[in-house]
Amino acid sequence: MYRQRQVVDVKRGNVAGDGSIDTVYLTAEKTADSPYWVNIAAVVQDGGTNQYVQLPLKENSGYNPTLFLGDFTGDKVEDIMVVMDTGGSGGMINAYVFAYRGGQFGPLFDSGVFSDQLKYRVFYLDQYKAQVNSYSLKQKFIIDLSTKDKEYLSEIYYPNGKLKAPIQGFVSPLSGLYPVDFDRNGVYELLAYQNIAGRYNADRLGYVQTTLKWNGSEFGAEMQNVAIFGGDIRG
Repeated sequence: MYRQRQVVDVKRGNVAGDGSIDTVYLTAEKTADSPYWVNIAAVVQDGGTNQYVQLPLKENSGYNPTLFLGDFTGDKVEDIMVVMDTGGSGGMINAYVFAYRGGQFGPLFDSGVFSDQLKYRVFYLDQYKAQVNSYSLKQKFIIDLSTKDKEYLSEIYYPNGKLKAPIQGFVSPLSGLYPVDFDRNGVYELLAYQNIAGRYNADRLGYVQTTLKWNGSEFGAEMQNVAIFGGDIRG
């Protein structure tokens, strides 16, 4: 079936570093009767030469593909961020950041590489708790499960709060990536979200939030937090 290529997003800025205003296009082919896009391509039109350069996307299909331009390295040149949703039950994304260095565009960030680098262990504890170990930053987090509904807890715990059986959860690959200028200095950091899952992907216990900052050679993890879901106030 023939699919017509469309421009799904466009941004303009100085991404080649020569002072001219370049245009970055995100084009794709839409599948019939679906918001799913395939053959997604990121293309830079140089404002000085009018030449086109395509950026390599390892994964090039998904929902809601978007562009963002911003300086992530502090060199006063805007970098290119591409994000798309995978559409799976884990709410995962594919995300890439490209920068113009040494006369060509190269990758600064790859969501697949990021997800492989950070290592976690998630396991349930007695008395309605779960523990998340983040081995990359050598931190642990305790999540209170007592706000979950009674049916959920009764499947996992005895009435005295003891686990019926050991349960291992997991931290999913990247589920959100947001540019944030925490220092308000014109240089963006990355705020990464990863879903903390219990018995299955949709059994969400919260999110690991990792702040990433460019250190000259890579985006290093500066800080991690865990965000949890609230429960209803009863009584």
